Amino acid sequence: MYDRLQAVEDRYDELNELLSDPDVVSDPKRLRDLSKEQSGITATVEAYREYKNVNAQIDETKELLSEKLDDEMREMAKEEFAELQKEKAELEERLKLLLVPKDPNDDKNVILEIRGAAGGDEAALFAGDLFRMYSKYAESRGWKVEIMDANPTGIGGYKEIIAMMNGNDAFSRMKYENGAHRVQRVPETESGGRIHTSTATVAILPEAEEVEIELHDKDIRTDTFASTGAGGQSVNTTMSAVRLTHIPTGIVVSMQDERSQLKNKDKAMKVLRARVYDKFEREAREEYDANRKSAVGTGDRSERIRTYNYPQNRVTDHRIGLTIQKLDQIMEGKLDEVIDALILEDQTSKLEHLNDAN
Repeated sequence: MYDRLQAVEDRYDELNELLSDPDVVSDPKRLRDLSKEQSGITATVEAYREYKNVNAQIDETKELLSEKLDDEMREMAKEEFAELQKEKAELEERLKLLLVPKDPNDDKNVILEIRGAAGGDEAALFAGDLFRMYSKYAESRGWKVEIMDANPTGIGGYKEIIAMMNGNDAFSRMKYENGAHRVQRVPETESGGRIHTSTATVAILPEAEEVEIELHDKDIRTDTFASTGAGGQSVNTTMSAVRLTHIPTGIVVSMQDERSQLKNKDKAMKVLRARVYDKFEREAREEYDANRKSAVGTGDRSERIRTYNYPQNRVTDHRIGLTIQKLDQIMEGKLDEVIDALILEDQTSKLEHLNDAN
């Protein structure tokens, strides 16, 4: 582990020199890439340097204890030695976690897609509830939410809604929401008081920059059509809605939220780029996942990940067996307790895998 930490520190020092090189400063792309790399290892280097400092203090205290001391001084040195040993152990655990490979998408913004699945109108209402929950969670973390496209139903829910979430660590926390969400409750449309089960699917895509996924014009077919509202009525007689088809993958994105065809196309390109990037990412993970199945899945959107039981005010995350009797709070966007538990489980699993590999 310590050889790896020393290599990280050496790379950090090298990056410091490179970032002051005039050739690098004059190359915006290289400057951005190297700055991002340095930022990604700063916490590890700082913890490693603190660890080396604590080790040096331990050696000094050992040397002090080997000398002739009066009882009071010896007792003080022993207490300091015990504190330093405790600090060393805590830093070792922290360094282990910092060495766990980081998801390269963690710092990215998120494209959130929610669709009503099984359950008709109730599924669409639940999709709307989930979007409201995530919007409140984003607000609590200082993220900006922008609706990119929406297909509302007449009773207040959404058949589908797509939004962009911009903010620090958005993907690193939201990626665990990928999958099928199930709700158990008495629908507003149910007069008999029977509990129904409905589902909605959530897709969390990292926003892909143009430099990461290049989409060639020859590979994209663009179709325009008139926007329609809920129920199919025309809301815009101009051909402002845009449908983009990525021919090599067959991925299709339609956008009609804006009155401007240009704005719709720009939004559609963002979603298309994210979906194509996500497809390639998932394909690249298949071989890895075949060898190691994580306790916290973030790739398979058919996987039922969570149940929201309204009669018992209960939320259960099936991936880690977590049950919380705070459904009312969670639906108000207080998701940190669930997400923190998922992050801890994911980090523990990755750490175990890292230890096995060593």
